[in-house]
Amino acid sequence: MSNPSPQPQEAPAAQPQAEIRRLNWGCGEHPVPGWINSDVKELPGIDITCDIREGLPLEDAGLDYIVSIHALPEVPYGDLGRVLAELRRVLTTGGVLRLALPDLERGIRAFLENDRDYFLIPDEHAETIGGKLVTQLLWYGWSRSLFTRDFTEELLRKAGFSDVQACSYHETKSRFPEIVELDSRERESLFVEAIK
Repeated sequence: MSNPSPQPQEAPAAQPQAEIRRLNWGCGEHPVPGWINSDVKELPGIDITCDIREGLPLEDAGLDYIVSIHALPEVPYGDLGRVLAELRRVLTTGGVLRLALPDLERGIRAFLENDRDYFLIPDEHAETIGGKLVTQLLWYGWSRSLFTRDFTEELLRKAGFSDVQACSYHETKSRFPEIVELDSRERESLFVEAIK
């Protein structure tokens, strides 16, 4: 009596990769497909319109990462900690917050070196180097808070983030290589990532 040949076994079904949930906070007029786009203004393509100081209408620990390009400066100084804590609340454990912020130190360096080409402010808006510095850092009155790398790290740690790291334009220290796809304003920005 011969042994029956073993029946071929089906390969286990591949597990679907979990969808990455990501927030583009403070997207303004530039919502991006594939992201949850949030801004204080109600504009086409915005998924969530709200003032973050009143809370984001998102569940706790539901996002893998958040990117914000030059939105935090519009938050008054006294509310920075609360806003960063709210962004931390909606991240999963190990989730990443990536910030691009106007770099005060670069602006001051350009001012001291009389580097007029650094500033994005046309002469009809400000002719003097000091006028260009102030106008750019306050961005015509929209910005209410200024940032240096060490101050940004201090704020993030106080809000409960760990492993705060400086990054460069289109460079990430996170496990999400695509987190850099919203990067812009390289010349005037500092980039920081923080882990919940």
